[in-house]
Amino acid sequence: MAELNRRAFIQSTAIGAASAVAASGVAVAEERQNASGVKGYNYRLPNIKQGATLLFQGDSITDMKWGRNQSDRNHYLGHSYVYLIASRLHTDMPQAKLNFLNRGMSGHTVGDLKNRWQKDAIDLKPDVLSILIGVNDVGRAVRSNQKVNLDEFTANYRSLLKQSRQANPELKIVLLEPFVLPVTRLIDAWEAWRGQVDKLLPIVATLAAEFQATLIKTQTIFDEAAKEVEPSHWIWDGVHPLPQGHELIARNWIEATAKAWN
Repeated sequence: MAELNRRAFIQSTAIGAASAVAASGVAVAEERQNASGVKGYNYRLPNIKQGATLLFQGDSITDMKWGRNQSDRNHYLGHSYVYLIASRLHTDMPQAKLNFLNRGMSGHTVGDLKNRWQKDAIDLKPDVLSILIGVNDVGRAVRSNQKVNLDEFTANYRSLLKQSRQANPELKIVLLEPFVLPVTRLIDAWEAWRGQVDKLLPIVATLAAEFQATLIKTQTIFDEAAKEVEPSHWIWDGVHPLPQGHELIARNWIEATAKAWN
């Protein structure tokens, strides 16, 4: 009898310990749902038609070494926020059979996009067009002690959107603000960098309204994230996001498009 009581005690203790661990695990999991305190977690899935082509355009932030050999399906999207958006939507919406294309080019400005727009945008016949551009326009201006020509920036950007809308009147457009944070090489010239980026933000917002595009306020997103966790956690050099920075863009992209298209 004593042996039976001992076994029962051991079993009940083990069960209790397992329950405690399980409960602790649940608590830890709940705590980790939004440990960084940033937005972009409570997203729904966007309404995108079956077989749609989603084209992402921009500079190095979008590029992230996407594979120029598109038959190499291991590397064709690179490792930016584009990859993260695609991985999530392909997993959560397999029946949609979406086609993702990355055509970001490192170092490019909005003028560079204009020069290759026919080949790298119009000819690809996208159903969704997402553009993140502007930081290289600012970088070139700051390095040459000049200011971005705002009229030229606006005209070039508007030209891209006008061509795309004419080619596909039903095109869904997403415009992301250029963004910077005060990290490493940007700190010494921070006022110049941020001052000129801030001048581009209302232009992007105006164009988004003009072309009925979804606007992603990326600068605001990173500013708020940098209040929760230091700026260098998100962007390593003030311009290029770390993996978690790209994840931040991806989550907010899905959240914003779901809200706009549903």
